[in-house]
Amino acid sequence: MSSLPVCRAAELSEQTLDQPAWLIEGLWAREAVGILGGQPKCCKSFLALDIAVAVASGTPCLRRFAVPDPGPVLLFPAEDSLSVVRQRLEAICAAAHTQLDQLPLFVITAPRLLLDCPEDQRRLHHTLTRIRPAILLLDPFIRLHRIDENASKEVAPILGFLRNLQREFHLAVLLVHHVRKNASGRPGQALRGSSDLHGWGDSNLYLNRQKDLLRLSIEHRAAPSTQSIPLHLRSYAQAAALEIAPEPQQYAAESPSARERVIHALRVLDRPASARQIRTHCRMRAETLAATLEELLEHNIVRRSDDGFSLSPQMPLKGVSRVSIPIDEPGNGNGKHPQMPLFTPAHQQA
Repeated sequence: MSSLPVCRAAELSEQTLDQPAWLIEGLWAREAVGILGGQPKCCKSFLALDIAVAVASGTPCLRRFAVPDPGPVLLFPAEDSLSVVRQRLEAICAAAHTQLDQLPLFVITAPRLLLDCPEDQRRLHHTLTRIRPAILLLDPFIRLHRIDENASKEVAPILGFLRNLQREFHLAVLLVHHVRKNASGRPGQALRGSSDLHGWGDSNLYLNRQKDLLRLSIEHRAAPSTQSIPLHLRSYAQAAALEIAPEPQQYAAESPSARERVIHALRVLDRPASARQIRTHCRMRAETLAATLEELLEHNIVRRSDDGFSLSPQMPLKGVSRVSIPIDEPGNGNGKHPQMPLFTPAHQQA
């Protein structure tokens, strides 16, 4: 019986030193698998197509995120008509100042692709062998299978198949997926179906609508997340494309997040406090406080003892502390910017 292939650990870095870490800088890691998640009508397909144009053309995604190593793209839009896909791609190309007919951007036009069907798996494998794309985009997951999304034993084989494709063809895989209705808390945990979907991702993107504004949150397995980004749709010819919007001032300065309020309360109390005492001081719902304390404990911002909750030793009790937490208000899967103080806004400080 033959043994499994192995190599020295030092050789792994030598083989990859000359390869860029990013497919799209800061947005999607090179050869990463992951989820583009969000509620319905949050422009997930628009963002997936923007990523497709960026990788195929080498132009910055959303006109900000550079693509250091462009390459062919393979896309399967399972819900939108091919004419709508063409129209949207043309608008995105107009925004990116590139020409669609010059791009190695390939669209699977088959009426059906089921990732739990062995024959469809073989056909997809053959197509990847022929095109050798830098990224495979599948939109959306619900149209790509006949399984129970909530059953880990049924979801895991599909995710395993996509991971095998990533390793064999050295490509990135982006899977568009929905979050649960009325979901709250961390966006990755709000994805519909099995928790395997969140755990599978090397890079994950989440779109969340706040009134008239979209927010894009970015989550990576092996790199820091960045502050969430406001987006909106802008018209181009007969269609539209996403672009980065100005940051509303009140988002960053007027409404302290749940974490800021808890940290402020613990500073003011200046002693170990029970959850009830913190809740009374913060005037927040019990479930919000529980989720917030769990996040702060996980990232060692707060510690728990027999006497109650208190700030960890590295958190100063006075002044403004600058701390990075990888979940941004209101739970959109992304970290506060390292320079944003987790404290009451400046205009509220005495």
